[in-house]
Amino acid sequence: MKRGAVAIASVLFVVAAAVALVLLLRPDEGTAGPPDPVTVSPALGGRWASPKTEISLRGLPASRLGTIEVSGSQSGRHPGKLEAHFDNEGASFVPDKPFDPREEVKVSTDLTVSGGRDGDYRFWVSRPAPPPPPRTADRPGGAVRRYATAPDLVTPAVEIVKKEPGRTPGYVFIAPKRGSGIDGPMILNDDGDLVWARKAPENEEAFDFRTQSYKGEPVLTWWEGTSTVGVGAGEGVMLDSSYREVMRIRAGNGYRADLHEMLITPRGTALLLAYSYVHADLRDVRGPEDGVAIDGVVQEVDLETGHVLFEWHSLDHVALDESHWPLPEDPAKEGYDYAHLNSVGIDTDGDLLVNGRHTWAAYKIDRRTGTVRWRLGGKKSDFNFEDGAAFAYQHDVRRRGDGAITMFDNAASQSPQPGKRSRGLALELDEGNGTARVADQYVNGQLLGETQGNMQVLPNGHVFVGWGAAPAFTEFAPDGRILLDGRIAEGNDNYRAYRARWTGRPTDPPALVVEGREAIASFNGATGVDRWELLAGADPGAVRLAGSSARQGFETRLPIPADARVIAVRALGPRGGTLGESEPVTVGG
Repeated sequence: MKRGAVAIASVLFVVAAAVALVLLLRPDEGTAGPPDPVTVSPALGGRWASPKTEISLRGLPASRLGTIEVSGSQSGRHPGKLEAHFDNEGASFVPDKPFDPREEVKVSTDLTVSGGRDGDYRFWVSRPAPPPPPRTADRPGGAVRRYATAPDLVTPAVEIVKKEPGRTPGYVFIAPKRGSGIDGPMILNDDGDLVWARKAPENEEAFDFRTQSYKGEPVLTWWEGTSTVGVGAGEGVMLDSSYREVMRIRAGNGYRADLHEMLITPRGTALLLAYSYVHADLRDVRGPEDGVAIDGVVQEVDLETGHVLFEWHSLDHVALDESHWPLPEDPAKEGYDYAHLNSVGIDTDGDLLVNGRHTWAAYKIDRRTGTVRWRLGGKKSDFNFEDGAAFAYQHDVRRRGDGAITMFDNAASQSPQPGKRSRGLALELDEGNGTARVADQYVNGQLLGETQGNMQVLPNGHVFVGWGAAPAFTEFAPDGRILLDGRIAEGNDNYRAYRARWTGRPTDPPALVVEGREAIASFNGATGVDRWELLAGADPGAVRLAGSSARQGFETRLPIPADARVIAVRALGPRGGTLGESEPVTVGG
């Protein structure tokens, strides 16, 4: 071999040995190739972030995110803290100060940002506009029920107009408002009798009252706050099975949670909506250049820390001219509610289903990147509708177990459909051919809920429909037969209605009052009361069993013996066990 060839061979050998040594040492030395890509919120290139936004980075533990540098084009460098997410799959960079409206924000990292360049990406900050003041609706009347044992609970009367065998076991969960009773959550049995109620704070309302699961335990949740023309500003409430408050659930990044959705996910987060009033160019819809639009914001929030894991803005993905909603009279001041998002659900593949009432469309959204995978309905639908499948002003879009898409089709006054009645609707989608056909529909006479409403698919295949502005609820068998039909008193409406099992164990004792020679007993929230026992005696330490009665409704009346001076009541379960006992009450002369 020639000398030059020998030299080249020696060099190649040395290089190969060095490469092999690097490969051998890599695991122990901690060196690595390009890091895994991370996804970010606010989205890369997004234009509508809140000035109070945090920056979420998802896909790596906080320890692998390295240094994050953030600067605003007007506000300059933003120091802050990197706070880990609960699942060790990301972190939020929390700036020490807000950003300036309309400025460009640059985020510099050593990461691979999905869609970014060299680990850097940019987003823009919105220019918020003030929301209108809350408007309290008139209270037009309607029958109510009053309770001697709970004078603060003046509830709307509920009439059960049909009750058939084969109903799904459980209770009815509603939150009536704008009638003559309390604005607050209520649990009812199948006779329409009150089981539990709680009055909302003064000048506030409750929406979306239901049972959910948190950390494997059943909980009650609802939204509480103020609203104006279907736009809410408030927070979620969570109670345990003893009606003790577990937490308040708040939107992040400076927003207040909207009334339409608060879904607890299996991984211990909450999917929320927020309505953000922002200055926007409305010329595409014949409005002013400096108008005000309502941006529909979807958030996934960590319940333990409040950090936002994912955020999506309708104005980044859905054009203003996709709306069927008219401009307000003064679009330079009033918010153009062009999308009116009203539900967020989790699809079977983990992506999100988001519904836009005013665009007549539902959107499948990539839960990592925010990309709209398809539109169902609206002016840019990816599906053609077969006969009877079109819908309008719909609510509560979900994926059914068999793959169908379910919703409450309001079919309100401006709907293209004839009949002018609302329906629970299930659509079978053929994504390959881009078609949608009616799989099932559920109607109840000519009930028309022009706003609000929901369709709940029960575990046994039955369907429970809340008719929104038409104050009613109905359980359907799979073949469409009505098994339970209830009417809430005139003058009320109810955003959603649900049916579910529930076991309530209140920590407060039963309530007891005396009217003449009758004892009136109630136990707000106790679901297992089968009978009441009356205890009577000459003094509190000497009361004995003096009578009993089967539960008669929310309140049960028992006669008081003539010689009783002190009484108490005891609530019994179906097997005779004691569920609670009241404080002793002195009987008047």
